Amino acid sequence: MNKFHKVRNLKIEGSRLIMEIDGEMREYDLKDVSQTLSDASDTERMIYEISPSGYGIYWPLIDEDISVDGLLGIVHQPECEEMMA
Repeated sequence: MNKFHKVRNLKIEGSRLIMEIDGEMREYDLKDVSQTLSDASDTERMIYEISPSGYGIYWPLIDEDISVDGLLGIVHQPECEEMMA
């Protein structure tokens, strides 16, 4: 199975979410990503799961999901079906 994104080396330092996405290091302010994650304890932040597709990150202790596409600013548009006569 091919991954949609390759997410590695995720860590939270202070108020910054830092990770490697598709080979490039990225850094985000936690308050810009998620107020819930920003307000979480260090223990709650340390326990996370990266989806097998690399599409999302989940913190089970606070029930918070983050979309990797959302972090990257990727917006998906629904495919339009051609109208049949």
